[in-house]
Amino acid sequence: MRTYLLEIKYEFLKALRLPAYSLPTILFPIVFYIFFGVVAFKGRGFDMASYLLATYGAFGVIGASLFGFGVSVAVERGQGWLEVKRTTPMPIASYFVSKLAMSMIFSAIIVCLLFIVGITLGGVKLTLATALSLLGILVIGSITFCALGLALGFLAGPNSAAPIVNLVYLPMGFLSGLWIPIAFLPQSIQDLALWLPPYHLAQLALRVIGRSAGQSPALHVSALVAAALLFLTIAWIGYRRDEGKLYG
Repeated sequence: MRTYLLEIKYEFLKALRLPAYSLPTILFPIVFYIFFGVVAFKGRGFDMASYLLATYGAFGVIGASLFGFGVSVAVERGQGWLEVKRTTPMPIASYFVSKLAMSMIFSAIIVCLLFIVGITLGGVKLTLATALSLLGILVIGSITFCALGLALGFLAGPNSAAPIVNLVYLPMGFLSGLWIPIAFLPQSIQDLALWLPPYHLAQLALRVIGRSAGQSPALHVSALVAAALLFLTIAWIGYRRDEGKLYG
């Protein structure tokens, strides 16, 4: 346990001290939320600040997960860091657990900062129970996107990982209705969103504040679990491929 806790501690400190990860990951969803949720639609007759608090919370935790795993794993694979880890007595699982914990900690920070902005600037009213439920759903839901990031990290090279993650992250977020409400998008995009994991995380978050599309929570949970299993399978294939290159 001490090994795991130390690995989590230093993985978090490493990410926190890396401005290329920590600053965009934390600030990007908050700036977008201020622009779209607080400024652009204020006084339009729709409580956009409350609605987008849930969807930009999902957007933020997805970014923390994809970049925390996707880019980080790809770069460390290219540096040979995984091979170094394998030569130590440290269990290899602690490497992945530490990245998962780091991503979830950053996810919690992002969501809490969005709460502060939403309450102070957007006039959002949240009870403590609602805020804790929303925080829990978003942070736990980030596991699916950690799995996606891990898959991308084993498929992409160190130089191509960041562009590939952005090509997945930004379009997927928009098409899932994370930037603007899904009901405002064309019907064809709404139909496509049902096949995208971010849509299901956003709907679970929106359900907490009473703004979901009304679909069954079981549908959204099942979709996220199925997507996580698929991404983990792809990551495992990539991991074994790397092992084959190293050890034949």
